[in-house]
Amino acid sequence: MKIIKKMFIFLLVFVLVLAVSTFIFVQQASFGQAPKGEDLERVSKSSNYKEGIFQNLEKTTVESPEMSYWKLLKMYFTDTVLRAPQETIPSVKNPLAYQEIPKAKVTWFGHSTVLLQMEGKNILIDPVFSERTSPVQYFGSKRFEGTDIYKIDDLPPIDFVLISHDHYDHLDYESIIALKDRVSHFYVPLGVGSHLRKWGITKLTELDWWDEIQVSPEILLVATPARHFSGRGLGDRFKTLWASYVIKSPRASIYFSGDSGYGTHFKAIGEKYGAFDLAMMETGQYNTFWSKIHMMPEETVQAHLDLKGKALMPIHWGKFTLALHAWKEPAERISQKADKESVTLLTPIIGEPIVLDSLLPQKRWWQTIR
Repeated sequence: MKIIKKMFIFLLVFVLVLAVSTFIFVQQASFGQAPKGEDLERVSKSSNYKEGIFQNLEKTTVESPEMSYWKLLKMYFTDTVLRAPQETIPSVKNPLAYQEIPKAKVTWFGHSTVLLQMEGKNILIDPVFSERTSPVQYFGSKRFEGTDIYKIDDLPPIDFVLISHDHYDHLDYESIIALKDRVSHFYVPLGVGSHLRKWGITKLTELDWWDEIQVSPEILLVATPARHFSGRGLGDRFKTLWASYVIKSPRASIYFSGDSGYGTHFKAIGEKYGAFDLAMMETGQYNTFWSKIHMMPEETVQAHLDLKGKALMPIHWGKFTLALHAWKEPAERISQKADKESVTLLTPIIGEPIVLDSLLPQKRWWQTIR
């Protein structure tokens, strides 16, 4: 009985220490803050907020019924694919100061971070310049060698930052803190403003799906649906909204997908706001176990066609390992499908500009990298 009692006390102490440690850990500022009080009252008025959470337009599960963590572990330790490049990712460093252009210029920094320059404005989307996509920089997926050529100090003054959702590979605490005094205004989906306000940012606007806002005399910004989910901490899934964006001016029409599984929303967006000169579309970090919230590359091409896109630029790949596929597989698969469908696929290296309609990089550079 004494042994059982000691074991029970030890287990109780262990659970208590673990609970206290976890509580202290999640109090870090990088976790942000789910909507509460006035913020919660505001987001709860959204037609997309039901039964205490935001919901997708179509029935969506984050994980498929076939998924198990045992299967994932088995795949992780038995698959022999190269999930990270064995060589340095190529890049080029160019000045980023705004220059007058006929339509629009895009510079990709890897994964989903892009600088869009149009109509005299610098628009930074999903800025992640940290080494890891994690609430802490001593643990988590580390960026590939060569993908850190640009620092925040290299950026020009930013007129607008757009955030698609609050996952760590799209809303990076350290990058936001470094940027906050260099940005005129932040535009985020409903509820995401709670994180930013906790971090001392007040120059922000929260948008629901289909909200339109004239961010400058020439530029219309529209928050459009995506098929995904949200959450940064324990028990806060679906508490903030996720979105894609339409950015339109008289001279250019741009689409940014954020993270999304394939769905009917792409066709709806295309019918209302297409055609798009450029669609920047999620292409990597997929798996059949979470196929409803991340598209397969072939689905990305179909979504581009649904959007009535003219040129397609893959994003959400080339910087971090966040899934089990080979690091270059997304580019290979989307290239094959794009060729089959006669889609113009733009594949810049990091820092290489896309300038509509004059500089349209299409070299398949990843094929020479192990």
